[in-house]
Amino acid sequence: MTKKVRVRFAPSPTGPLHIGGVRTALFNYLFAKKHNGTFILRIEDTDQNRYVEGAEQYIIDALNWCGMPTDESPVDTGKYGPYRQSERKHLYKQYANKLIASGNAYYAFDTAETLDFHRKDHEAKGKTFIYNWHNRLKLSNSLSLSAEETQVKLDAGEDYVIRFKSPQDETLHLKDIIRGDIKIDTNILDDKVLFKSDGMPTYHLANIVDDHLMEISHVIRGEEWLPSLALHYQLYKAFGWETPEFAHLPLILKPTGKGKLSKRDGDKLGFPVFPLQWTDPKTNDVSRGYKEDGYFPEAMVNFLAFLGWNPGTEQEIFNLEELIAAFDLNKVNKSGARFDPDKIKWFNHHYMQEQSNDVLAELFKPIVDENLNVIASKTKQSVSNDEITTSQAPRNDVDANYISMVIGLIKERATFVSNFWDLSHFFFTAPNSYDEKASKKAFKEDTKGILEEVVSIINTTEDFTVENLQTNIKGWITSKEIGFGKVMMPLRLALVGALQGPDVFDIIFMIGKAETVKRIEKVINLL
Repeated sequence: MTKKVRVRFAPSPTGPLHIGGVRTALFNYLFAKKHNGTFILRIEDTDQNRYVEGAEQYIIDALNWCGMPTDESPVDTGKYGPYRQSERKHLYKQYANKLIASGNAYYAFDTAETLDFHRKDHEAKGKTFIYNWHNRLKLSNSLSLSAEETQVKLDAGEDYVIRFKSPQDETLHLKDIIRGDIKIDTNILDDKVLFKSDGMPTYHLANIVDDHLMEISHVIRGEEWLPSLALHYQLYKAFGWETPEFAHLPLILKPTGKGKLSKRDGDKLGFPVFPLQWTDPKTNDVSRGYKEDGYFPEAMVNFLAFLGWNPGTEQEIFNLEELIAAFDLNKVNKSGARFDPDKIKWFNHHYMQEQSNDVLAELFKPIVDENLNVIASKTKQSVSNDEITTSQAPRNDVDANYISMVIGLIKERATFVSNFWDLSHFFFTAPNSYDEKASKKAFKEDTKGILEEVVSIINTTEDFTVENLQTNIKGWITSKEIGFGKVMMPLRLALVGALQGPDVFDIIFMIGKAETVKRIEKVINLL
């Protein structure tokens, strides 16, 4: 690739960034980094009526959370700025005028009422109204009016738009990296509005002018912009500019595989469609985000990369550097990519295991503290302080190292940090109830005597290690010829309250000799 790669992600600040937008940003980012290029964020805010406060910052925060910092943006400005279209609006009129001067565009003075009349008239006849070569000379514009008549209207301040003059009886031959060669009959194209009399350009003109001035080499965008490709090609030709290479990404489909993924699908099926949580500034409605739901950014990026792209190998786990090295636009599919909420959980489980226990402990500690505070509050309400036994009271000395050790024992069974408490609560507070079904299975007539023997072994184990506990208790079970289940099931119930959790000897070691004995003695007393 000889020319310098410059790509842009150009969202509109009309609300939170949809997961499809994040995927578009990711593919632009991967392509830029693969070719030592520049990744640009341009905010397309020409439609001020749809502007939403906070949306621009949300977009920047989302990209940063995903690990895709921009090289140029409204924040990291370069020599091609400004990077907000609203700050570039002084540029566009001169380019619209150039198109009029070259005969590639014209003034149109048709009122909204006139155009509405023509649309309804066509609908009544079973036709679709298209403003182009076949009717433009019958409408009110600078092609049907004389130069003098046109100037009079302009001088009088009449409302107008500037429309592109689509050619007649031509076939456009377009190229798309993903779609291949595309042929378009110009007779079916309408004369799109490029500029409005309020001084603001439409997306089409602003987009092309900005891409040219920012020296964008490749336009990588969603499939929904494919119908605009013909006009954009023609605009480049009309200006006499070099056309960038285009690549239109496939749609992200609903989990059913039918139709484009929407927020409604996420709400219905219980998964987010936004990277970060979003609070609507007008309604205060809160939309879930992947970050707040406990997903790691690495999991999201890895998952999104496979929505439409395939490396051509069996490998599924890619870190960002590996994605950059492997990414190829020629391996992006044309067909839509089905969004699978279970698959992103699979990715998150993988990246959970790769996180250090210390990092996870920082995330889990607030959850531990919150749960212990709730338990302490409930305990105070149910019994007086004098009646609370040490075994009933939750630990209040939990430090990060202890939490980190706990996580090492349970994280293999977790997908999210929020799963940790259910998997580990017994490391922090004694059970206050015992699974009824398991109790009937585990507690027999001789269980009390067996547990008393276990307490004795634990009390006499001086070098209190997992290995010594295991050797002493299992040795005793073997010497007495007792079934392991008769000992281990009630022992686990005493410690956990259910038949769950990691190895019993790990639990004993972690909660310590005194706490272990108290929990077992509590069950002995109940029996």
